[in-house]
Amino acid sequence: MEMRRQITGFSNPTVKALRQLRDKKHRKREGKFLAEGLRLLTDARECGHIPEVLVLATTRDPHPLLAELEAEVAAAGGEIIETAPDILSKITGKDNPQAVAGVFAEFDTSLASLDRSAADIWLVGQAVRDPGNLGTMLRTGDAIGAGGLILIDDCADPFSVEAVRASMGAVFTQTIAQASWDEFHPWLRSGAGQLVAASLRDAQPYRSAPYTAPCFVMVGNESRGLPEDYELACDLRVTMPMKGRADSLNAAVAAAVLGYEVLAGL
Repeated sequence: MEMRRQITGFSNPTVKALRQLRDKKHRKREGKFLAEGLRLLTDARECGHIPEVLVLATTRDPHPLLAELEAEVAAAGGEIIETAPDILSKITGKDNPQAVAGVFAEFDTSLASLDRSAADIWLVGQAVRDPGNLGTMLRTGDAIGAGGLILIDDCADPFSVEAVRASMGAVFTQTIAQASWDEFHPWLRSGAGQLVAASLRDAQPYRSAPYTAPCFVMVGNESRGLPEDYELACDLRVTMPMKGRADSLNAAVAAAVLGYEVLAGL
């Protein structure tokens, strides 16, 4: 049964609870995360993810996709909240909030939930600390038809508002897994999978390298790159030409360049 109510005060406990979902510790404790914007929530709905709570700005304009979203939340027994734009801004932490936000249950991010045969390409991020880069890697994975993004070691939270926003909806289309290197490496070697990384150690030119599926494309931390033992554990190390003064690419850009090359080479 649908629950619909209006919230008019900043001090309402529901506002506080929703606002706290911007904090990682609270998200983990509750097992929920925030997403905002009609396009993003529509992508979620089309992937089978319906928000448990839908928050609507009282000033919103009618839209058929919004009407469909409301109907599905109601049918699923979710809660629909209407509130003023400034209260919605306090919830999302954005000065100019979208007219709609949703609360979703976090996904299973265990390696055991992955089906490596589901795709020819997978992205792997090691110690990716910037949520914008993480979200962009999810978006890249969606674009190249990757199965998902595997986050190794201490990465940014893929369910933070910033990462979800940067993913442009790909947080719902891509499988996400989180593990330590000591968990990931044995898992990878327990089945088929070529581990590839950009490197300068005994590396081949990236445009003529022998990629094989399923190919796991690994990029390292934004400032430190990959640890040496991680690189040495790769099946294939490739190098990309750097013609200027820079000695490396942004992590998300490197993932995109390599991902598209793998896509072309498989």
